[in-house]
Amino acid sequence: MRAVRIHAIDRERGPEQFRVDTVDEPAPAPGEILVKIARAAFNRRDVFISQGLYPGIQLPCVPGSDGVGTVAAHGEGAQGPAVGTRVVIDPTLGWGESERIWRRDSQVLGMPHQGTMAEYLAVPAGNVVPAPASLSDDEAAAMPLGGVTAYRALVTRGGCTKDDVVLLPGIGSGVQTFALLFAKRIGAKVIVTSSSDEKLARAKALGADVGINYKTSEKWEKEVSAIDGGPSLIVDCVGGDTFAKALNAARYGARAVTYGGTTGDAKIRPFSVFWKQLDVLGSSMGSPNDFRAMLAMWDGSIRPIVDSVFPMDDIVAAAKKVDSGEQFGKVVVAVG
Repeated sequence: MRAVRIHAIDRERGPEQFRVDTVDEPAPAPGEILVKIARAAFNRRDVFISQGLYPGIQLPCVPGSDGVGTVAAHGEGAQGPAVGTRVVIDPTLGWGESERIWRRDSQVLGMPHQGTMAEYLAVPAGNVVPAPASLSDDEAAAMPLGGVTAYRALVTRGGCTKDDVVLLPGIGSGVQTFALLFAKRIGAKVIVTSSSDEKLARAKALGADVGINYKTSEKWEKEVSAIDGGPSLIVDCVGGDTFAKALNAARYGARAVTYGGTTGDAKIRPFSVFWKQLDVLGSSMGSPNDFRAMLAMWDGSIRPIVDSVFPMDDIVAAAKKVDSGEQFGKVVVAVG
């Protein structure tokens, strides 16, 4: 079969390390299902691996945590969707019994386990779920990892309700875009920030109530804090100075959920946390129950945002698009 693989890492030219190889087609082990992949999608994680910015890298690897396709075969004893069923793949392997935290030996598809950027993928049967009928293959491929990460951060950990004012810094990334869609479906008011007026305009077209350009606003956090008394829920992936300022902008008793730190460590002002009695929560990926609850959000009223679709042979261009951070929504790879 054809598969995208990363053979080496390069901090400066990571996206150029992606290439298409011919490798052996996997066979489903007992309890596994073999999926014929139609579409896969990028996450920042895939590019970080190529740049050596991810722990425990094992090469060569087939990247990709997001995928949609059809069931091709069942391994011995596997219970799940019938052969020919259109399915999506839950990218978290071995979450464990606790809903509160995942096991320390849990993995995410795409390294070291083979990822979705290949014509076939064998995974545990419990990770294979019928795809939402309302979504196209491109949309369904865009949704798994970003969708479940956003759902867990916003709903499971953040407890978002229709009465919340939600702050989403750094709108435009796949996960933050999903968080915007989910928050608006729940009925919350949403404030987004970005350095791009174009991304702010697109976010407002998707339902964002307020958009603030943090580069042109002299004190964006004060602008945020003046909106309805400040956010009652913050969902952040930016980290650094942005997360610290977001905490300063929060209203008394707010919740702040962090699931990433793309700009590095935050120097948090403890006074902002203890004086306003904030709840600061961590979140990462999502449990099988989170994944199924997230799938139920796609009832036709909202749709994943697909920035662009690249053929597999243009994988380097696709990786460079993700690395640039210029996309709005997800970058999808046409596999089959």
